[in-house]
Amino acid sequence: MPVLVVDDYKTMIRIIRNLLKQLGFEDIDDAADGTEALEKMKQRRYGLVISDWNMEPMTGYELLKQVRSDSGLSKTPFIMVTAESKTENVIAAKKAGVNNYIVKPFNAQTLKGKIEAVFSE
Repeated sequence: MPVLVVDDYKTMIRIIRNLLKQLGFEDIDDAADGTEALEKMKQRRYGLVISDWNMEPMTGYELLKQVRSDSGLSKTPFIMVTAESKTENVIAAKKAGVNNYIVKPFNAQTLKGKIEAVFSE
């Protein structure tokens, strides 16, 4: 299953990529912001998107809203990653249709649990 990791911080992409590999994912793509991610998603079907919230110019939250409003992409499982666990952000992401939410820092077990929860819905 192809996974798209979206983060403007290269180190975070590398960390998530390594965690995904530990969990057995081989086909991992990445994008530096929401705009680039949306372009990639229009060219290729991803089984899962893991996106940071805070990015410029297009945030993970904006990306999520764009994905959910596009009939071809709307069913794509989407996990949001953020450094803040602000209740209003979690509520906004849930309302926008996020499948799950991870607060940094996290480990392979946390990521595995969140991914499993998304696919058992």
